[in-house]
Amino acid sequence: MSRFSKIIACAAALIAAVSCSNNAKIEGTLSDAPSSEVVVKLLNINHYEILDTVRTDAAGRFAYKAEVKKGQPEFIYVFYKDTKVASLLLEAGDKVSVTADTLGNYSVEGSEESLKLAQVEKNYAEALMNLTNLSDYAMTAQGADLEAARKKIGQEYVNYYRNSVKYVMENSKSLTVVPVFFQNFGSDLPVFSQSTDALHFAAVSDSLEMVYPDSKYVKALRAEAKKRQNYLEIESRLNSAETVGYPDIELPDVNAQKVKLSDVDAKVTMIFFWSAADATQKMFNLDFLKSIYEDYHKKGFEIYQVSLDPDKATWAKVVKEQKLPWINVCDARGAASPYALLYNISSVPAAFVIADGELVDGDMVSEKAFRKRLEQLLK
Repeated sequence: MSRFSKIIACAAALIAAVSCSNNAKIEGTLSDAPSSEVVVKLLNINHYEILDTVRTDAAGRFAYKAEVKKGQPEFIYVFYKDTKVASLLLEAGDKVSVTADTLGNYSVEGSEESLKLAQVEKNYAEALMNLTNLSDYAMTAQGADLEAARKKIGQEYVNYYRNSVKYVMENSKSLTVVPVFFQNFGSDLPVFSQSTDALHFAAVSDSLEMVYPDSKYVKALRAEAKKRQNYLEIESRLNSAETVGYPDIELPDVNAQKVKLSDVDAKVTMIFFWSAADATQKMFNLDFLKSIYEDYHKKGFEIYQVSLDPDKATWAKVVKEQKLPWINVCDARGAASPYALLYNISSVPAAFVIADGELVDGDMVSEKAFRKRLEQLLK
């Protein structure tokens, strides 16, 4: 063989090796469905995508090669008609053997993650069945029997929830935790339904990102973690509002020092949400806010200005260039800011006035009207 031929042969072998490493092979037997069809589906975050329809032979055997990129395991499911007959979590290079029947009973060899996934689904199915049976019984029960049924339903849910928390924390580097986080007992009862579950979502997302930084499932979990953390923060701020009379805010200033709204020592404070990227709002600082601030600051007036700019550098540059003397903080979460949600802000600019520890009408229809209102509030 010539040197050139050897190079071509080596290149072909390398390409074949890379190609194989980006696949997972499934060999299965559907014992009671000879010469039939199975459908292979991929879980794409929150819906199935059909990958292929595969025929079984006279003995019910079938084979399929799924594309799975290295470092990005995929949830692959095999269906016979409307019945899910196998659930698999496959990594690049996996070779699994599935033995199943058309009722949905199956076993897997060759994939530890798939074995974990099978146990996760079995535990969930058992809990769901128990809760369904108890709920059906409670529908017809009365008196003490009804009360006992309700207590058992509560115990069943709490036990499953606690076991689920234990599972996701003990298996925080396994993608099998992802479906656990999104399980529901009916449309209105997520297993992870408590606001403090945001902490579990965040902790497990951190762990999974270290192992599977490119996984779409991990990215989806991170997005949910951020959403839940925002809700948790909102709940915390609403609780604080009961103490101080308004939703509190705590954000970093241009020096990265956090400034709390409730710590502002002023008779009257204007909360002003804005965007430093907007030319009109930048001019408002100079044409309106600066003159108001200069005239009333010494009388007890303060401005707590909240930027909702995702680009902190742009915001900090504008604050320094305009030499804004009042409190300036930034929430780079932008429209997703929990503070924007707390104050029901759909667009910026938006202003609120606090006087004597309570939100009051600031009469912001014009500069003249606002000056008149300030004179009243600062007496």
